[in-house]
Amino acid sequence: MAEDETGEVPKLPPDARLESLDKRLERLQQAEADKQAKAQVDPNMRIAQLVIGYLIGGPLGGALIGWGLDSLLGTFPWLLLLMLFFGFGVGVWNIVRISRKPLSQGAETKS
Repeated sequence: MAEDETGEVPKLPPDARLESLDKRLERLQQAEADKQAKAQVDPNMRIAQLVIGYLIGGPLGGALIGWGLDSLLGTFPWLLLLMLFFGFGVGVWNIVRISRKPLSQGAETKS
């Protein structure tokens, strides 16, 4: 842009289309911020889902692996039971592991 004698860029008259665009953009950004605030996941719900997943997935996974090994080796029900209890132990250990983490880890502050 051309500068005048004072070294400043002269101001142009405001454009109504740009002002309208700015207003619409602000409204859309506010609507998106509101939508994101509603979609925020409760950290306690996330932890509850992890605990349930570990308590169900650990024994179930262990039982499936034990059943498969029993089928291959012909030792039915011993490896199934052993792996079932091992899977339960791993699930409990994972719950203990996540309970040691602070709740604020990964939480964002709102400005």
